Amino acid sequence: MDIFSKIAAGEIPSYKCAEDERFYAFLDINPVAKGHTLVIPRREVDYIFDMDDEELAAFEVFAKRVAVAIKKAFPCRKVAQVVLGLEVPHAHIHLIPMNTEADVDFRREKVQLSAEEMQQTAAKILENF
Repeated sequence: MDIFSKIAAGEIPSYKCAEDERFYAFLDINPVAKGHTLVIPRREVDYIFDMDDEELAAFEVFAKRVAVAIKKAFPCRKVAQVVLGLEVPHAHIHLIPMNTEADVDFRREKVQLSAEEMQQTAAKILENF
């Protein structure tokens, strides 16, 4: 079981933003912006394009619902969707509130939020989901 599967199963604590029986969303612990959320399938699959068409479509629809919640919780011009990451062998989508393209620069200094701020951020997204 990989780290993201353990997070979705509740074996590793996370700041849950949304979930259903197939997908799970939680705050990135090294966010590039407040509200930066990861969306994952509960099923272990390394590469997003290894998902069959139905699962990928459902994954995107779930991510869209999370993005709408993020935008309500943290008003912004758009919510960026980024698919990258080689560190964790589990498909995931980054959803990042943005007002400019610079807001989605993964090389910039990460936002530092306290545990309480992270909890409040996740709760705000979850209540809008």
